[in-house]
Amino acid sequence: MASLILASSSARRRELLQQLGLDFQVLSPDIDESLYENESIADYVQRLSRQKAQVVLAQHPEAVVIAADTSVSILGQILGKPLDREHAFAMWSMLSGTTHEIYSGVSIASYAEQSTIVVKTQVEFQVLSQADMEYYWNSGEPVGKAGAYAIQGIAAQFIPRIVGSYSNVVGLPLHETVQLLKKFNILRS
Repeated sequence: MASLILASSSARRRELLQQLGLDFQVLSPDIDESLYENESIADYVQRLSRQKAQVVLAQHPEAVVIAADTSVSILGQILGKPLDREHAFAMWSMLSGTTHEIYSGVSIASYAEQSTIVVKTQVEFQVLSQADMEYYWNSGEPVGKAGAYAIQGIAAQFIPRIVGSYSNVVGLPLHETVQLLKKFNILRS
């Protein structure tokens, strides 16, 4: 069987993939993650996952490569990682009392073929008070997290409901990833 490579520096993606009991290497590709003008968020995450897979596959053509990109979106705007406290508070003010979307593009590529899917999950946030935001910021958890939160951590208390894949919100939709892996004979049907 071909070696399996996860093209990601995300510890959360690594942990999720380990849940499947797979043996894999981790390599982090360097790509330009700029959003193209008029590019939809679904197209954006799909393009980035494909590019990440292709960069790693070019270095390891004998491997099967899994790559993913996840974005937090509200009202068509991507919420990246917070630059500082004020930026995090601004994002939480947008998310507070609303529903937003998490989009992940997942690509699996080998020398012979490549498959890509996009998964969307809706996440509902409760209304956040100033005290909620202060408490959460002071926990340190929001730093380095897209949308300035981690559903698998303290932020779970602020999320009354999701519609779709929980693992997608964490960073890798496992059900859909498994379906792709089966196409590449990495997992049995």
